Amino acid sequence: MSRDVGAEQKFKDISNSYEGLSDDEKRSLYDRYGEAAIKGAGMGASVCDFRNSFDIFESLFDMGNMNMGGRGGMGGSRNRAVDGQDEYYNLVLTFNKAVFGVVKEIEVTRLESCDTCNGSGAKPRTKATKCNTCGGQGQVVSSARTPLGVFQQVMTCNTCGGAGETFVPCNICSGDGRVRKTKRISLKVPSGVDSGSRLRFRTEGNVGRRGGSPGDLFVMIEVIPDPVLKRDDTNILYTCKILYVDAILGTTIKVPTVDGMMDLKIPGGTQPNTTLVMAKKGVPVLNKSNM
Repeated sequence: MSRDVGAEQKFKDISNSYEGLSDDEKRSLYDRYGEAAIKGAGMGASVCDFRNSFDIFESLFDMGNMNMGGRGGMGGSRNRAVDGQDEYYNLVLTFNKAVFGVVKEIEVTRLESCDTCNGSGAKPRTKATKCNTCGGQGQVVSSARTPLGVFQQVMTCNTCGGAGETFVPCNICSGDGRVRKTKRISLKVPSGVDSGSRLRFRTEGNVGRRGGSPGDLFVMIEVIPDPVLKRDDTNILYTCKILYVDAILGTTIKVPTVDGMMDLKIPGGTQPNTTLVMAKKGVPVLNKSNM
C-alpha cells in the first residue's frame, strides 16, 4: 500500500465512485446530469470519472505503486552495486567416478572484470561528467495525470543507471566493465553424486558490476550407467545366475563391485530370487553441504 498521506482519501474516493457507478440507477443519473445529481442521490462527496471497473482497479494499482519506484526501487542508490549472475555447467561422470568422487578440471566461459578499464566501464584516461538528464542526482521524477490528480514517481535515471555521471565507454567492454573470458576451474566432486545432483561452487559465476558480489557456479551431474551394476539410492545391485546344484550345496562365486571382482559366498539351500548382502560395498552417503 502507498504511504502517501492522501492515499486513504484517494481510496475512499475510488470506493465511493465504484459504489455509485455499480448501481445502475445512480450511474444513469451521473451519465445524464453529472456529479451534482449523484451527490443528491447520496453517492458521496467525490466522484471520479471511471467508465468501468477496470479503470478503478487500474488506478488502485497505480496508487499502490505511487512513489515506490516499482522494481527499480526509489531511484536506486548512486553507483549501486549489481551482483553477478550464476553460471551453469553440465558434467558427465562414469559410474565409478560418481560413487567415489573425483577432482575435475573444467572450462567455463563467464563474465570477468575488464582489464582495460579495471571494471569501471570508462575509457582509460577520460573523466566522468555529470549526467545531463538527472543533473547528477541519479534519479528522475516521472509525472502522470490521472482522474485523482497528478501522481509523481521517483525512478532511476535510464541515462546514467543511477550513477549520476556519464562517461566515454571503454572500447573493449562497451561500458559494461566486464568481458567474457574462458577459465579453467578445478572442481572437487564429492563421492555419492548421481544423475540430477546439483553442486554449488560459490563465487565461481559471473563477476558483479561496481563491486557487486560474483555469482555462483552450479554444476549439473549426469552419470553414465554401468552395464552390469545398478544403483538403488546408496545400494548397488547385481543380478547373477548359478547352477541348481550350487544353490543346493552352496558355493563361492566371483562378482563385480565398484572395488573390482570379489568373492561372494552362496550358502547351501539358497532359493531363487534370494538377496545376499555384501556389507560396505555400496555408495557413500552424499555430503550435501555444497548442493
